[in-house]
Amino acid sequence: MNIVESKKIWLSSPHMGGTEQQYVKEAFDTNWVAPLGPNVDGFENDIANYLGEGTHVAALSSGTASLHLGLQLLGVSTGDEVLCQSMTFAASANPITYLGATPVFIDSEFLTWNICPEQLEIAIKDRIAKGKKPKAIVAVHLYGMPYQVTAIHDIATRYEIPVLEDSAESLGSTYKGVNCGTFGDISILSFNGNKIITTSGGGALVSKTEAYRNKAIFLATQARDNAPHYEHTEIGHNYRMSNILAGIGRGQMEVLDKHVSLRRRNYEFYQQHLLECSDLQLQQAPEGYFSNRWLSCIETQSFTQREAIRAALAAENIESRPLWKPMHLQPVFADCDAYLNGVSNDLFERGLCLPSGSNLEEEDLFRITSIIKKIVG
Repeated sequence: MNIVESKKIWLSSPHMGGTEQQYVKEAFDTNWVAPLGPNVDGFENDIANYLGEGTHVAALSSGTASLHLGLQLLGVSTGDEVLCQSMTFAASANPITYLGATPVFIDSEFLTWNICPEQLEIAIKDRIAKGKKPKAIVAVHLYGMPYQVTAIHDIATRYEIPVLEDSAESLGSTYKGVNCGTFGDISILSFNGNKIITTSGGGALVSKTEAYRNKAIFLATQARDNAPHYEHTEIGHNYRMSNILAGIGRGQMEVLDKHVSLRRRNYEFYQQHLLECSDLQLQQAPEGYFSNRWLSCIETQSFTQREAIRAALAAENIESRPLWKPMHLQPVFADCDAYLNGVSNDLFERGLCLPSGSNLEEEDLFRITSIIKKIVG
């Protein structure tokens, strides 16, 4: 098939539900185009209602901004250390440095590909022994797969270290029937263009306490004090979500469950049609773990095999992507300490993310799997 004539299949493209333009039009018609307004309030309420009773939501400009404010609210500052899952996107780690703190990276485990409880406790004990108790833990639900919530939070509670739950990829996922995005002392969501729902760009900070939510909004609106003039006693940020983008989010919330269902359909298709390929293994969900399957991921036998599949898909105008390169392997974090067991290195070498958008057609999935089977079949 000629690449010029081939339909482009993206890894995870935006998928509108149909009502987004109504909310956006209302924002224009009423001149609510600023970073506040009915859509912002409504979007926050929609998310809180979805996640469940007792959650408080602040809609912000990005998931990265949410991580930054979340760490700030947990008291992270210059000279602190934050334990951070190594196998993740850079946005999980970068905000640690914004605050003058230092990330210390923790390897993964094969069950969920997320932060390893054993390595986490080893790291905590070692840092405390060195006189540097970690200020916070950043744990990520990678590709929509929940991390080992019970084990991680038991450790965090034992050592009295707060958890910032990075749920950027896991809206719609659950652990033992409870929504991801509700486990952390503070949790964050992302609505970037490739996420399960999108606001074009955007994110949210989620907390069980209204005080955290109110403080986040205060800091996100330049920390303006309550005065008739502009008075500032703290440094703030321009991190609030606009009413227009929140309108897109309101429409997207109406199709969230549908998008989860469609992405899980993709996974099930891959599972069924690649079953005969003994060289490949799809990421499995342990009992009690429900993944939104934001991205469907496979383990190959080797780096060479992974690259052969990726190149074959690319030659047919199909986007795929290696698993996240661990943060401890990133040049920018070369000087940071890490507690390793080899799992994330291995997964990075052999793992591949397949196209997973909720707008994929069955013919797209047939096209993808037929190419893969030509390589490994």
